[in-house]
Amino acid sequence: MLSPQIRELVKATAPVLKVHGVALTKHFYARMFQHNPELKHVFNQAHQAGGAQQHALAGAVTAYAEHIDDPSVLAPVVTRIVHKHVSLGIRPEHYAIVGKHLLASIREVLGDAATDELVDAWGAAYGQLADLLIAEEARLYAESANKPGGWTGWRAFRVVGKQPESAEITSFYLAPADGGTVPAYKPGQYVSVRVFVPELGLMQPRQYSLSDAPGQDRLRISVKREPAGDQTPMGRVSNALHDRLEEGGVLDVAPPQGDFHLREDGDAPVVLLSGGVGLTPMVSILNHLVRANDERQIRFVHGCRNRSVHAMREHVNDITASRANVRKAVFYEKVGHGDQSGRDYDHTGRVDLHAIRDEAIVPGADYYLCGPAAFMRAQREALLGLGVAEDRIHAEAFGTGGPAA
Repeated sequence: MLSPQIRELVKATAPVLKVHGVALTKHFYARMFQHNPELKHVFNQAHQAGGAQQHALAGAVTAYAEHIDDPSVLAPVVTRIVHKHVSLGIRPEHYAIVGKHLLASIREVLGDAATDELVDAWGAAYGQLADLLIAEEARLYAESANKPGGWTGWRAFRVVGKQPESAEITSFYLAPADGGTVPAYKPGQYVSVRVFVPELGLMQPRQYSLSDAPGQDRLRISVKREPAGDQTPMGRVSNALHDRLEEGGVLDVAPPQGDFHLREDGDAPVVLLSGGVGLTPMVSILNHLVRANDERQIRFVHGCRNRSVHAMREHVNDITASRANVRKAVFYEKVGHGDQSGRDYDHTGRVDLHAIRDEAIVPGADYYLCGPAAFMRAQREALLGLGVAEDRIHAEAFGTGGPAA
């Protein structure tokens, strides 16, 4: 337990971190990669280049300082971080490296304000947080290793199928190269994959949602090709997968992780809301429910630009045509030439839950959201405005806190 004096010292830095937190985390990452360049293979360098990781860490550090008296309020964030760390192979020895450079950065960025007393307080606070994360990660590592077909770290998977799903999205079917089995996972979870990116001279990891039901002899990820270039580094890995990973190729894969998944502790109706490539975990959930012959009411609401980028269209159409308990509502932002109302899409414009409230708002349902940040905010606000209880809304955002392209 941290002493009251330590908690007060750490909490007093929260206002400073709100102003200087990003400068601190930028300095921290630059310092750490200078002294420990091997960690560039672990951290997403696109998030580094775009500043997303620095902002995310600054926000997390500030929140920890603000809630140092009761860190339990950060439990949902901690859970998400733990799953992400396990998916990337973060181990206890990494925490010592991070702590060393974080404390040095506090001293170097804050200057005279970083007294020995303050730095020691942050050292104690960081140690407490590290111990919590390490313990939770050890539990997940053990869980991953001990389940049938499970493993920890990286495992070679062979591409046994490659299927274009739209003009932007391609599915990769992955089976263990060692001939073994794959573990069960929760529909909605993701895996990390890593590939060598020649432009960076680094192995780079990314998280992709599993896009099919569990309980099969292979995994499936469905990857959107993102723009890639000097000014838009986000798509380095997705382009490598699309352009260079063919059937028969081998890919490093980490075990399934993620705290966003179908709740399996009841039989509440399910409403699946997705934007763009955010449909991938939703298709996993949908396929799982269909394979289980689940009879609960299911709504599949999806938004994308037009038919050319509408992945898995026919698959979802076939399910809704054959299952009386499944209904869909598809929104196209800009209807393209040949797009057919009633076949390809049902509504024009962006997803508008108020316009389809009779279809999408189901009493007692659980609502699952996945897509770009703006989409997520809009749908969450709409659901709350339509009277959906907050604890019925479950969200996964693509970015530094979750799967990314």
